[in-house]
Amino acid sequence: MTERSVGFIGLGHMGFGMAKNLVQAGVQLVVWDLDRHPEQLLRKEGAQIASDAAELAREVDVLFLCVPTDKESEAVLFGDCGVVSSGHDPTVVDTTTMNRGAAVRLAKQAETVGLSYSDCPVSGLPLRAENGTLTMMFGGQNEQFTEVKPYLDIMGEFVVHCGDVGQGQLMKAVNNIIYDINIAALAEVMPLAVKAGLDPRTLANVLTTGSARSFAGEYFVPKILKGQFEGDFSLRAAYKDIVNVQEAAAECEAQLPVVSAMGSKYQAAIDMGYGDEPKSSMIKVHEKQLDQEVRLTLP
Repeated sequence: MTERSVGFIGLGHMGFGMAKNLVQAGVQLVVWDLDRHPEQLLRKEGAQIASDAAELAREVDVLFLCVPTDKESEAVLFGDCGVVSSGHDPTVVDTTTMNRGAAVRLAKQAETVGLSYSDCPVSGLPLRAENGTLTMMFGGQNEQFTEVKPYLDIMGEFVVHCGDVGQGQLMKAVNNIIYDINIAALAEVMPLAVKAGLDPRTLANVLTTGSARSFAGEYFVPKILKGQFEGDFSLRAAYKDIVNVQEAAAECEAQLPVVSAMGSKYQAAIDMGYGDEPKSSMIKVHEKQLDQEVRLTLP
């Protein structure tokens, strides 16, 4: 695709698929991760491997990050053997999900050392990362967006410029908070419906085809029926979206009673020990309250 070298740091559930799409599209890709296994898989696809973030930064003009939190982003950029110690200033696009304020802080910190930093969180499951069909929400200057959009288009199906740095994070939080409200509603009402006599399978069919239909239901309801509460992003990790929107509401002096109620349900599930399980585990709080599980009865 291009003679320019691109770097990718963070090859986890989302990052691996994103990086794989870049290298398969002909991008000269240099990768680094603490886990050697995904590095080796991408080497087989044609990627180069760096020994640390500094070495990688010296080899590339554009650098994508996809790490767990803003703490890891800060360490990769400014820590020992980080990007700033490379002596080179690649354009940094951080796809890590974090609070808007953290993205703004990192951008200011980057500016003081001559780095261009933009945020671009993504929406979608690992399957969409693998398929290159993510929604990507860019926050940064027009010049940087124009520069990196060809790469974003490889990784995402819907790429949108949301505004200045931090606005990508806000956009993702707004999208996720509505998704989260859907999950919380399913978790609260489904145990009641079954307790009142509705068949779980019939209930699931209606909730995923009728007017209540949503991606949250289509994705999580079948897993709830099977008792599958693993393999997805955890409640604890997802809670940062709630914090992001709450901070925006405080700045705008807005009242968000539905968001607040949903946040209390998340917190209750975390307090009951489900913090490392997926968002769908919120249903366990209501199942315990009603002494009614929502599961298929196997023959």
